[in-house]
Amino acid sequence: MISPPQGVFPPIHTSNCDCNPQRFQPQSLQLLPHFKLRALRLQSSGFPGEEETLDLYEINALKQKVEDIGINFDSCTPGQYTHQICPLVGIFNTRSSYSSFCKGGQSKEWSLSFHINQNQKVAIWRCFSFDCGWAGHVLADVSPTQDVVNKNKFSKKLSEETLRLEPLGDELINYFAERMISAEILQKNAVMQMVDDKNVIAFTYRRKGEIVNCKFRSITNRKFWQAKHGERILYGLEGIEEGNTIVIVEGEIDKLSMDQAGILNCVSVPDGAPQQVSIKALPSKKQEARFKYLLDNNGYLDKASRIILATDGDGPGQALAEELSCRLGKERCWLVTWPKKDELTYYKDANEVLVHLGPEALRHIVESAELYEGVKNSP
Repeated sequence: MISPPQGVFPPIHTSNCDCNPQRFQPQSLQLLPHFKLRALRLQSSGFPGEEETLDLYEINALKQKVEDIGINFDSCTPGQYTHQICPLVGIFNTRSSYSSFCKGGQSKEWSLSFHINQNQKVAIWRCFSFDCGWAGHVLADVSPTQDVVNKNKFSKKLSEETLRLEPLGDELINYFAERMISAEILQKNAVMQMVDDKNVIAFTYRRKGEIVNCKFRSITNRKFWQAKHGERILYGLEGIEEGNTIVIVEGEIDKLSMDQAGILNCVSVPDGAPQQVSIKALPSKKQEARFKYLLDNNGYLDKASRIILATDGDGPGQALAEELSCRLGKERCWLVTWPKKDELTYYKDANEVLVHLGPEALRHIVESAELYEGVKNSP
């Protein structure tokens, strides 16, 4: 039997834990041939025993880069192998239906092996899930020319063909009609469905006409997932290329509702809302991971002098409005207040208002948005 090169199948390391390490070993890794492996001692070249170390600046550079692509950096100790759930999300065919992966697959296994090599000053990862196999590395060097992320190496160009999409059928058109969204608006926004599952809506995220991401929603179980290796951009970018006012909502259906009401300068965030406002001091844009799409789309956002936040009226929606206003500048943010439904409750979002009060009411509510709390108009 030919032994593999050292480091291809890393050993499992745990620290300060009395659990059996095999508990954390992914099932797909257990299927591989069993070789006797040993941890490598990190040494600098030419001086045996002298270990290389990363300074704080280099560690922060690595942390920023790996967290931008969804890997949990804080769980890793430099020089040791750790395992965690793979952050990628894609489409997995179970023959009878579709579900999301990787995210550890259906078994939620810790299939992503992550390692920081202090000698070469590089972070390396590989997912051992049978259906994934994502791998890559980034260098601690902050020079853009030295940043080698292999994520794109494994990506495929997204298109209607590779995503297996087709025009909406009658069932999904009727689904949207119940929500007061017309077939014309659906066609204008290139809303489609999956070829292999007529109950799955496909919201295509496009830039200059080309698909760069796709979010899927099943109407049978209300599950969401996104295309593997899709870019996290705002939904409806092409509608805000001109004009100095932008409306931001929390979901794709709310963006379609705004279009139905004649509010065409509207975009939706790609990832929904956080559960609560972050209690940490606001980091720099380059250090931000969850809201990185704001930095990536700043060419569209920076020119806007007025940004209307029409997020959901619940707790997470209010948290999203606060997070967005902090990053976009509260001095140019206006906040929509949804009206009362009855004595105890309020309408939750744009689509609820469209369905129950109509397009003119929705347009009036958005036009009545007030300058964000704590900001005063100039005299």
